[in-house]
Amino acid sequence: MTETQCALYARVSSEAQARDNTIASQVIALQERIATDGFMLEPGYSYVDDGYSGSTLLRPALERLRDAVAGGQVDRLYVHAPDRLARRYAHQALLIDEFRRTGVEIVFLNRPIGGTAEDDLLLQVQGVIAEYERAKILERSRRGRRHAARSGSVSALTGAPFGYRYVSRDQSGGLARFEVVEEEAHIVRLIFAWVGLDRMSLRGVCRRLEQIGCRTRTGTTHWYASTIRGMLANPAYIGRAAFGRARYVPPRPRLRPIRGHSQPSPHATSRVPVPPEEWIEIPVPPLVDPTEFEAVHAQLEENRKRKRQRTPSSDWLLQGLAVCRRCGYAYYGKRAPRARKYDPTDTLRYYRCIGTDGYRFSGHPVCDNPQVRGDHLEEAVWDQVKGLLEDPRRMAEEYRRRLLAARDEVREPEEIARLERQMATLRRGIGRLIDSYAEGIIDKAEFEPRIAGLKQRLSQLQVRHQAAVDVAENEHELSLLINRLEDFSAKVKAGLAGLDRIGTQQIIRTVVRRVEIDNTQVEIVFRVPPLDGSAGQKPPSRTTSSTQHCAADRRAHVRLARSVSQARQGF
Repeated sequence: MTETQCALYARVSSEAQARDNTIASQVIALQERIATDGFMLEPGYSYVDDGYSGSTLLRPALERLRDAVAGGQVDRLYVHAPDRLARRYAHQALLIDEFRRTGVEIVFLNRPIGGTAEDDLLLQVQGVIAEYERAKILERSRRGRRHAARSGSVSALTGAPFGYRYVSRDQSGGLARFEVVEEEAHIVRLIFAWVGLDRMSLRGVCRRLEQIGCRTRTGTTHWYASTIRGMLANPAYIGRAAFGRARYVPPRPRLRPIRGHSQPSPHATSRVPVPPEEWIEIPVPPLVDPTEFEAVHAQLEENRKRKRQRTPSSDWLLQGLAVCRRCGYAYYGKRAPRARKYDPTDTLRYYRCIGTDGYRFSGHPVCDNPQVRGDHLEEAVWDQVKGLLEDPRRMAEEYRRRLLAARDEVREPEEIARLERQMATLRRGIGRLIDSYAEGIIDKAEFEPRIAGLKQRLSQLQVRHQAAVDVAENEHELSLLINRLEDFSAKVKAGLAGLDRIGTQQIIRTVVRRVEIDNTQVEIVFRVPPLDGSAGQKPPSRTTSSTQHCAADRRAHVRLARSVSQARQGF
C-alpha cells in the first residue's frame, strides 16, 4: 500500500490578519489534525496565501496547490474551512470538484464533509453564507468610509497626496488630518506654475523635475506624465479633497499583453471618473490658488484638443499592435520632416520603439532597434492580412494543421470506441469496489487508495475521450468550412477595395494579434480562431486558465526594404 501524501492550505485576506498571526493559528491547527489522523506532512506541502482575497482564484499558493493536485502529488488535503479555500460558492464548488476528480480527499476542520446529500447541502450553505458575509463586509466598509467623508474626516481617503503627510487619529489627538510637507509643497506649486503660467507640457514638467533632481514619494528621480496629470487634477491642492472621485470596473480587453506580463493581473481594474456633483468634499490645507488651478485645467484641455486634431486615431493603423522584439516595449507613431527645411505639410511617418527614447529612462535608452517607415510597415502588414482573407486555402491549411496535431494524440480511428469500453470497465470496477466496502469485505484503509486510483484513471480516460470526440467533430466541421470559404473569399475581395482608414484599422485589429519588429525583420502574429472544441489544443488543466492567448497563433515573416521604394515581402 502506498503512503498517503497529505497537504494543507491556509489563507488570510488582509495584511492586518497576516501581521496578527491568524495564518499561523490555521497552520498549527491543520498540522495537529494531520498528526492526529496518523499522517505526516512533508516539507513543501504547506500552501499558504498571506493577505490574498478569497474572492479570486488567482493566488500563488493556490496555483501551486492545483498544479500539485493535477500532477497526482496530493492524496489528502486539509483546509480549516470552505471559506478559506474560496469566498464565493461557485469557486468552492469548482475547486472541490476539481480536487475530487483527481482522487483527492478534502478534510475541513470546522465540519467534516462527506459524500452524502446532506453534506453537500451543508457545503453549499456554508459557501453561500461566506459569500454573503464578504459582501456585507465590503458594504459596511463602504458605508463607513462614506460616513467619515461626510463628517469631514480625511480617514475616508486612501492616503495623502504628494505635498501632504497623513496624520492618524492616534497621532493627532482623535481626529485624522493632512499636514503640509513644505519641501513637497514647494514642488507642487512649481508644477502648477509651469503648466498654468509657462504652458509647459506634462513631459516637459517631468524632464525639468529630473534635471533639478527632485525625487518622487518613492525616492526615485524618474517622473511619469500620468503622475503629473493626477496631481494637477487633484482638488485637494485647493483645499477641497474629494471622496468618491472614481469607481473601478473590470478592465476592457487589451490589444496585446503588458510588457513583461503575459498573463493579466488578477486585480486589474479600470478607473472610471465620477461626475463632480457626486463627490464628497473634505476640507484640507490648500497649497495653490483656485485661479491657478483653473488655469491649469484650461491648459490641459487645450493640449488635449490640439493632440486630437494633430493625430487622428485612424492615422496609425498598427497603434497598440506593434511591439519591439528586442526590449518588449511598444512602438509608437512619430512624424519627421521629409526635407531639411521644415514643412509641416511634407512629413514622413515612422514607428519608433519607446525603449530608444533616452529621456524616458533618465537619459539612457534601453534599446537600439531602429525606427521603421510607417507606410512601408503598414503596407506590408496589410498585404499579409489581405492575403489571408482573400485566399481560403491558407485558413483551411491552418485548420488542417491543428486537426493533424490533435489526431497525432488520438492516432487510431477506433480510439473513441476503445476508450468508451475502458471507461465502462472502470465504472464497473468502481461500483464493485463500493459494494465490497459497503458489505464489509474490505476496510477503509484499503478502500480509499484503491477508489482514488480508479477515479484518477477514469478522469484521464475521460479527457482523452473528449479529445478524440472533438477531433471527429472538427473533421466534419472542417469539410463544411472549406466549402464555404470560396464564397467568403469572393465577398472579401469585393469589400476590401472600398475600405477607408478606419475600416482598414478595424480589420487589422480583428485579424492580427501583434506585430513584432526587429530591425527590418517583422513577424506578424495572426488571430486565427480555433474550431469549436479547441482542436489541436489540450484541454486546460484548470478552469481559470486564460483563453486570451492562443498557443497556435499563425505567424507571417516580412522583411521591410530600407529605402523609399516599395517594401519587399516574403514568408
